[in-house]
Amino acid sequence: MLRISNHHVSKIISVLFLVEVLVLLVSVYLGTSIRFGTAQTSLATGLDRVLLPAAVFTVTMLFSMSALGMYQLKYREGLRNTLLRLMPAFALGFGILTLLFYLLPDLYFGRGILGLVILISAAGILLTRVLIFKSSEFGLLESRLIFLGSGSLAKECGTLAKHNIAYHKYHIVGYVPVADEDTCIPASALLPGGESLVALAASHNVGEIIVSVQNRRGGNLPIKDLLDCKLNGIKVTDAATFFEREACQIRVDSLQPSWLVFGTGFDQSFLRAFCKRSFDLFVSLIIFTVSIPAMLVTTICIYLEDRGPILYKQERVGKDGQTYMVLKFRSMRNDAEKAGKPQWAQSNDPRTTRIGNIIRKLRIDELPQILNVLKGEMSFVGPRPERPFFVQQLNEQIPYYNVRHSIKPGITGMAQVRYPYGASVEDAVQKLQYDLYYVKNNSLFLDILILIDTLQVVLLGKGAR
Repeated sequence: MLRISNHHVSKIISVLFLVEVLVLLVSVYLGTSIRFGTAQTSLATGLDRVLLPAAVFTVTMLFSMSALGMYQLKYREGLRNTLLRLMPAFALGFGILTLLFYLLPDLYFGRGILGLVILISAAGILLTRVLIFKSSEFGLLESRLIFLGSGSLAKECGTLAKHNIAYHKYHIVGYVPVADEDTCIPASALLPGGESLVALAASHNVGEIIVSVQNRRGGNLPIKDLLDCKLNGIKVTDAATFFEREACQIRVDSLQPSWLVFGTGFDQSFLRAFCKRSFDLFVSLIIFTVSIPAMLVTTICIYLEDRGPILYKQERVGKDGQTYMVLKFRSMRNDAEKAGKPQWAQSNDPRTTRIGNIIRKLRIDELPQILNVLKGEMSFVGPRPERPFFVQQLNEQIPYYNVRHSIKPGITGMAQVRYPYGASVEDAVQKLQYDLYYVKNNSLFLDILILIDTLQVVLLGKGAR
């Protein structure tokens, strides 16, 4: 894993992204050369002549592929599946390019060239992905691990290493049990005792040891062995860091408070606050301007359906526990909480109106919250704000829940794009683990990634309630 602005990014995705940038840039040069039937004197000279159109084409296609999830490699793809995912991404990119060429005609380089460029770049990306995916099947990117521990935490870490990462393959050599820990691992996966960790790692060509011991009291951790491993170039990683790195979660059930206190992250500096606020204002004004037609249509439809209020105001908990009134397009009946007690929203909630069901799936109901962002009550990206009634309950039941209130809540966030919609304390725990990751590692880079993932959620209808 690479770490970019505190966010963990898969090495293979980083390599894939950089190679595809090169493919897209070169495809513009090749398309231009073929169309005019003349070879440029050099690649650098050719790219210089079409540099701006090439950059626009590249950024547009990368954005389209990202928005449709082509850099979220959660499962293996063959040639057919890759092609089926590539076609709608390029169709979206073509639509955006058409709009850009209409607004900025100087960027337009002709239909013939555009057609050739799209064919060449699609073929290049398809070939690139097939080669990279095939290389992963041969274990060229495989990492060998040993887990120190054999309890429930070690089992959970092992499951994550086996099933969560599709193209960064982990080979689990085995588990080393420690004293005073119940074993949840099959005996066949346990490594025999008698050897030091350094010797075990050397004999099995292991590059990393994951310390996955739930209870560390009583001196059951072989600290000297772990230090020897580090001194011999073997990476030693805590289970909390492993979950953070591989799942973008901070697990509250196995978290040591000292790990939060002495670890990196939680940037609350003036520079970060300034960049965050500037980003909020820039994105909010653009989206507000673009979405005015959709909001006008929504307003008319809500009024025609039941003549009720257009906007819905509700008290939510914001930064430092301060409450404010969040604004949303009304998607439920006026008597949604006639019993007088707050209720969790549900999937396919019967209280939802017909137009409410549509605007929820498209996330249009969230657009009025842009006004909350402009007022400074919210950010565009951050933990979703919850109602005071539920916050009080969750604070009592879930450790570290209040940490999410150390920054402004957001219209969208890590939990919203990573976890399906839920309405229970258990779901709140899962979402909190993503929120804690965001609070700890938030950056402009991560905000942009979450915005792109949000667009994917909207386009593909994921997580609709």
